[in-house]
Amino acid sequence: MPELPDIVVYCEALERFAAGHPIEQVRVRSPFVVRSVDPPIQSIEGLEVRNVRRLGKRIVLGLQDDHFLIIRLMIAGRLRWKKRGVTVPKKRGLVAFDFPHGSLLMTEASTQQRAAIHVLRGSPALAEHDPGGLEVLETDLEAFKVAVTQERHTLKRTLTDPRILSGIGNAYSDEILHAARLSPLQLNTNLGDAEIERLYHATRQTLTAWTDRLHKEVGDGFPDKVTAFHEGMAVHGRYREPCPTCGSPVQRIRYAQNEANYCATCQTGGKLLADRALSRLLKQDWPRSLEDWEERLAGS
Repeated sequence: MPELPDIVVYCEALERFAAGHPIEQVRVRSPFVVRSVDPPIQSIEGLEVRNVRRLGKRIVLGLQDDHFLIIRLMIAGRLRWKKRGVTVPKKRGLVAFDFPHGSLLMTEASTQQRAAIHVLRGSPALAEHDPGGLEVLETDLEAFKVAVTQERHTLKRTLTDPRILSGIGNAYSDEILHAARLSPLQLNTNLGDAEIERLYHATRQTLTAWTDRLHKEVGDGFPDKVTAFHEGMAVHGRYREPCPTCGSPVQRIRYAQNEANYCATCQTGGKLLADRALSRLLKQDWPRSLEDWEERLAGS
């Protein structure tokens, strides 16, 4: 799922390409993508895009007449700027927004169809779509401490809960926790002041660094290679590859439809975190340390 750095780059590209221009036509190929009915989707035809902003992991186009178009890409949704009138693909195409000088195409590489758009009228309606998470890049350490310790959760869940922190998902939470040298399964209520401060700075530095990096990659163009697995990430998507800090193999635990990637040496003192499914299956055979795991690999 595109997260804060990717969404920021999307928003800035849309500001360059779409702001100041009217949406001349909306071509919906998958009716399921439209999750609102009043006002209807066709009501935004002819309205000019006045501004573009981020709302958590959502993209908001502010339009004329106090209308808003919310784009929520979810895991497999993507945006592309194409030649005006481009054909909406049969399999992956969801909707196209035609402008005088091009078309904004929204696609989804999944059969689950989780991506969505909403058309809203008025700021109160827009506010209802705000999860309320803290904007880490706009806050100080004390506010961050209050936010991340208000409910008892693991750090992985704390970072990815949109009601707690804004714009962080599975990928960048892995990178943040690696940078902070903290376990994804450590409880937020067990953090000391030094650890909270380390997490605060790691969160800000990771999000800022990746936003700057994506800016450089996109330049003045439109982002067309948005992915959760970026070259240069420390642990996310790098299972069994060497940690760039210590060289130990990156570990992974899976749960539901998500996963957490981490370095046992840098983040958990060499202890392997138990994957719920595998640990139940293997029971006493589950390796308890990185050394045990490496010995098993060597003997396999």
